Amino acid sequence: MPSLPRPAAELTADEARRIALRAQGFLGAPDRRAGVRGVLRHLGAVQLDTISVLARSHELIAYARLGAIGRRSVDAGYWTPSPAGPAVPHPHAFEYWSHAACILPIEEWPHFAFRRRAYRSRPHWNHELPDGVYDQVIKQLRAEGPLTATDLGGAKRTSEWWDWSGTKVAVERALMYGEVVCVERRGWKRVYDLAERAVPQALLHDELDDAECLRRLVRLAGRSLGVGTRADIADYHRLKGEQVDAVIADSGLVPVAVEGWGRPAWADPAALATPPRGRHRTTLLSPFDSLIWERARTERIFGFTHRLEAYVPKPKRVHGYFAMPVLAGGRLVGRVDPAREGGTLVAKQVTLEDPRAVPAVAQALLEAASWVDCTNVRVERVDAPALREPLIRELARALD
Repeated sequence: MPSLPRPAAELTADEARRIALRAQGFLGAPDRRAGVRGVLRHLGAVQLDTISVLARSHELIAYARLGAIGRRSVDAGYWTPSPAGPAVPHPHAFEYWSHAACILPIEEWPHFAFRRRAYRSRPHWNHELPDGVYDQVIKQLRAEGPLTATDLGGAKRTSEWWDWSGTKVAVERALMYGEVVCVERRGWKRVYDLAERAVPQALLHDELDDAECLRRLVRLAGRSLGVGTRADIADYHRLKGEQVDAVIADSGLVPVAVEGWGRPAWADPAALATPPRGRHRTTLLSPFDSLIWERARTERIFGFTHRLEAYVPKPKRVHGYFAMPVLAGGRLVGRVDPAREGGTLVAKQVTLEDPRAVPAVAQALLEAASWVDCTNVRVERVDAPALREPLIRELARALD
């Protein structure tokens, strides 16, 4: 790392935690008028994932901040374009490779020019691309788009998930290159269109050099995190540490020292300008939520170790298939591994950090149940068996 400037401010661990919560939309009144689109622009990236337990992760991320909003409005908030007079409606978002596969505000299209260039110049493909298929896909999209991979001729050659058809290989390559864009998911399938048609003309360019792309993404990551280490900031859009080092001095972020972190940090100057105050959200969190998606940061800020166990063999799971941390009072106070059985939300496994967390976990379960149209909550296992009955009583009391 290059030599570091003197910290412009010193923060306590508690101040840093509250700054992070506010930056992520969990402290203070949510902007309900801006809705899902406001959440997306505030966060800068919303991760997508195929797992759906209570709902898909991108739905859970909006719910965690806005509360029990209509589920149909969530996807519409991400994907429905806005009218643009006689011209083609403008999308609000597109999907691309950021922290992972993410929904991104459409204004960030130019910022990923560095990644599109890298994909174009790197022969890293594991799937074979038959001759002529790429050009055929582009031709078909130009004539008929927007289309799914199935519309284009099929996503797979066999039922195996990795066995892509030539068409799927071609359209995914075009997506990574930036010739094609996904501005909608339809039944969880990507809907592809030509970028030249779907992306607003003012944004449809790769004019920013790599340094400027990185500078802007580092600045946006710092704003979305509030305060973070070099590793935190790099992880947000999956940049390399040396890429962050090259631009952070000119990013607009300011160096700070945080009590107990042991590493240099940078903060959004706007986050330092006013003390983080307001009402805390009590909610279940998707494991893919940007508040907690980086394990080292979650441990450092909240003293809470969490791991997604969906891909861990069942006998080796500790907290459950899709254990969702419970946020309350600005702390992570427990976990719930949920499921749905008809009109019942089932808490298959509950982990409580402290007996005082019982009311908050009950509140989080009840709100989540209401959101997914469940009228009952059933608790199966609580890791601290003595807390199972108090949790059941708290749920019953709230339902009365």
